[in-house]
Amino acid sequence: MEEYTYFDEDPKKGWGFVLAFAALMLFTVMGLGIDVDEYIQHEFLDIPKWYFYIIFSIDVLMMLGLILMFFYKKIGIIMFPALLVLHFFMHNYYLSTFLYTDVTNLFLFTGFGMLAIIPKWKFFK
Repeated sequence: MEEYTYFDEDPKKGWGFVLAFAALMLFTVMGLGIDVDEYIQHEFLDIPKWYFYIIFSIDVLMMLGLILMFFYKKIGIIMFPALLVLHFFMHNYYLSTFLYTDVTNLFLFTGFGMLAIIPKWKFFK
C-alpha cells in the first residue's frame, strides 16, 4: 500500500519551523519572567518557597521540551504541552492568577504545531 503524504516536507528546518520555535520559546521565557517577579515579591505576596522549586523546575523542563522538539525528539512534543498546562494550573490553583502567557503559548503551540511541527512528524525520533 502506498503511503499517503499530505506535505512535501524534508527534514531541513525551514523559516516556519524556526519562527514557531522562537515564538514558543519567547512566551516560555516570558512565563519564566513572571515566575521570577513573583519570587522577588514572595515575602510580600506570602508565597511559600517550596512553590518556586516546583514552578522553576517546570519552567526549565518546558524549555528542555522545546529544545528536544527542535532536535526532532517526540518526547519534547509530549513534554511541552503537558508541562505548559501544569504550569498554568499551578498558577491558577496556588496563586489564583490566570496567566495569559501560558494560554497564548498553548494557542501558539496548537496553531504552529499544525502548520510547522506536525508536518515534520515523520522525522521525529
